[in-house]
Amino acid sequence: MTQTAVETQLQVLEHEPYLQITWRDNQTSARGFVVIDQLVTGIATGGLRMRPGCTLGEVAELAREMTLKMGAFGIHVGGAKGGIDFDSEDPRAEEVRERFLQGVRPLLERFWVTAGDLGTQQEQLDRAFSRVGIGETSFHAAVVRSPDQAEVRSRIQQAFTTRTDGLLLSELIGGYGVAESALAALEHEDIPAETARAVVQGFGAMGGSTALYLARAGVKIVGITDARGLILNTSRGLDVELLLSARTTGGVIDRSVLREDDMEAPGDEWLDMDADVLVPAAVGHTITSDNCDRIRGRFVVEAANVPTTPEAEERLLERGVTVIPDFIANTGAAAGAWWVILGEVVSPAGACARLSEQMRPLVRNLLSRAAESGTSVRTAGVRFAKENSQRMIDEMGGAVAFRDLFPETPQGTQIPDVAAEAAATLSHAPDITEAQAADLAEAVMHAPNAAFPGSAVVENTLEAGRQPAAAYPAYWPGPADEADSAQP
Repeated sequence: MTQTAVETQLQVLEHEPYLQITWRDNQTSARGFVVIDQLVTGIATGGLRMRPGCTLGEVAELAREMTLKMGAFGIHVGGAKGGIDFDSEDPRAEEVRERFLQGVRPLLERFWVTAGDLGTQQEQLDRAFSRVGIGETSFHAAVVRSPDQAEVRSRIQQAFTTRTDGLLLSELIGGYGVAESALAALEHEDIPAETARAVVQGFGAMGGSTALYLARAGVKIVGITDARGLILNTSRGLDVELLLSARTTGGVIDRSVLREDDMEAPGDEWLDMDADVLVPAAVGHTITSDNCDRIRGRFVVEAANVPTTPEAEERLLERGVTVIPDFIANTGAAAGAWWVILGEVVSPAGACARLSEQMRPLVRNLLSRAAESGTSVRTAGVRFAKENSQRMIDEMGGAVAFRDLFPETPQGTQIPDVAAEAAATLSHAPDITEAQAADLAEAVMHAPNAAFPGSAVVENTLEAGRQPAAAYPAYWPGPADEADSAQP
């Protein structure tokens, strides 16, 4: 039976979550939470974290961030998040995670596409999904809506297991996006990358790849912090690739590789460094009203989730320091994953090319909007993302789970040709030659779901010929998958 969508209008800046639930473990003291902030096309996305002290409020805030991320990049998916209040280092952690997945299985079957996050590695999560019988991947709710599930699984497997410069897609694309957003901000202020200086706080997957790609673009990385403190070199900059080679899985640098003129200092001194770009890439609420006056940089580009408190951001704005918010700067990992799932890119190089193509004009546009309206980039970005989310809901439905999560390009739609510009956009990407980049970019397939400043893709997919199909039932486990996929 065909079902039509009746949606509630999004408020401009805030709205109540669509759904939030609390789970209680029956064998430990663990508590778990799921918040679906917004459904678009009947689906939402956001990682599953596990840490002691995780709260429903924390998960709700992060779910809202995911809505903004998807909206800002025109991906027709809503925002969600999961969290478990339990120590991921506890030997019972995997069992707790599996019981949590069993408890919220109805959401994971159809509506919530999750992924690794703080305290949860993607491999652990995929293994847990398999053990509880949900599927082979935590992207299950998206995969089962594809007309060719095997092809989607194969594409995901290939894209997420390919290593480029020693890094997996999940390890490189987040930082690549942060670097691209910082470069766009520098370009907007006519600051050449070759004259710019940057400091990166945190040297895990996000901070490490951010530093790598900024350095490859010509930016001098004058400071990097890890759990042991600050490493700096203000004269010639740090050798990022050397430090990456000496980094542990926890993001701690072996000091024995430091060069003679590399120096060490207390970790919090990164705030005082003279740099154009500061990148908080570690934990939330790092920049507060108590320390924000120490910042001397021109831009704070948020790689971590919620690293700047609202009070601190307001004071920075008054001082002329621009914050590029997390839901813009660090969306590369989420966007890249969805472009792979939907078949819009098929390789790490394609994902990087696509991200650069969207990130730079988006950041420049939001900087211009903020300047014209006298607001922060965050306010301009929230408005843009919310408006974009509402447009996608109006066109494709919200809470109703339409089949066409995987749209085909309507006949007559012109797809942007990125092959010619691939070499330029990947010039500071992973170790790829110009010829390889051009070849890989030819495989980038842009479906008409993105809406960002400067985009040449179709804005209204319904008018272009895309029509809602029959809705999925709310929850129907087991054999219904095969029956549903067999329907025309």
